[in-house]
Amino acid sequence: MHSNSSLRTEVLKAELLLQDGSSLTGTHFGSRHSTAGEVVFNTGMVGYPEAMTDPSYRGQILVLTYPLIGNYGVPVNAETKPSANDFDIPEFFESNRIQVSGLVIATLSKHYSHWSALDSLDEWMRRQKIPGICNIDTRTLTKKLRNEGMMLGKIVVDDADLAWEDPNERNLVAETSLERPRFYPRSGQKKVILVDFGCKDSILRHLLSKRLDVLRVPWNYDWSQEMVDGVVLSNGPGDPKMCGDALKVLRKGLGRDIPILGICLGHQLLALAVGADTFKLKYGHRSQNQPCIQVGTKRCYITSQNHGFAVNEKTLPEEWKPWFFNANDSTNEGMRHQERPIFSVQFHPEANPGPTEASFVFDSFLDALDHG
Repeated sequence: MHSNSSLRTEVLKAELLLQDGSSLTGTHFGSRHSTAGEVVFNTGMVGYPEAMTDPSYRGQILVLTYPLIGNYGVPVNAETKPSANDFDIPEFFESNRIQVSGLVIATLSKHYSHWSALDSLDEWMRRQKIPGICNIDTRTLTKKLRNEGMMLGKIVVDDADLAWEDPNERNLVAETSLERPRFYPRSGQKKVILVDFGCKDSILRHLLSKRLDVLRVPWNYDWSQEMVDGVVLSNGPGDPKMCGDALKVLRKGLGRDIPILGICLGHQLLALAVGADTFKLKYGHRSQNQPCIQVGTKRCYITSQNHGFAVNEKTLPEEWKPWFFNANDSTNEGMRHQERPIFSVQFHPEANPGPTEASFVFDSFLDALDHG
């Protein structure tokens, strides 16, 4: 067990200010500066390194409901050690940096222990210039967000207040997507396009594990004429309606007879491209225990999710059918074309963190590649 010697001996107060005028006082950790963003909550017990590096959290202040955070430290990643693969993909994280704007937790562990741990959560956040606040009643805060809806917030350190910032007014996808195409050769037999809207590295790792050649392209790249066997539309942050350039390309790409798989934001973009609509959820789905029922069956899958927008199922065109729905609030969790090998899911079949029982979605995509 490692002692968290990096924790400061001084106790520096910080405040979490919410847009409705309420405030919570706690203790600062991480980088010593203030931050602003949309306050959202995640109810998972573990997986804070994966969640914090997930590009879907770009611009958000993340509240973790589990009471003790940091007890297994932070694993080695690409910033300190070469990755254990051929393509410099971070082995444990979902991107090469922390994506959240700030972190809100109940208790910061004074000790950490794990075979892969490199350093403490506090030190990692300091190094990457991300502020945090602890000693907050995160469950009471979560109930407030659940009842009143997501709201803007600020973590204020040293009384250094700053303006409110709504990340959903920015094109967050453009901030998190890669800048230029990159090719990942594996087998030479099947080649797929991975459109990066803020892609989790686990999606890329999963595709490569299936021996697929992957051409990863920026969010607004025109892939519609690329010679490939299929297309994967990745997850990403923010409002899908901010991605107008990507929708134009996707509508052109839908004219081709190749399999297409959408995941999370990719699901929402596919829905918009075919004429359906999306809307903002009151408080989103962010956890590793979201129950999704497959339409026409009694099968319920426990899934990992991280999104604040959803597809309005009632607006789906006639040739598109719902595939999954959320057992908690009945919102749409997937759709598929009745005749063509085009389908998408709102949840994360690659998980990480979370259960992998929905990974069969990738198998369905592979089957479509083989028979397309």
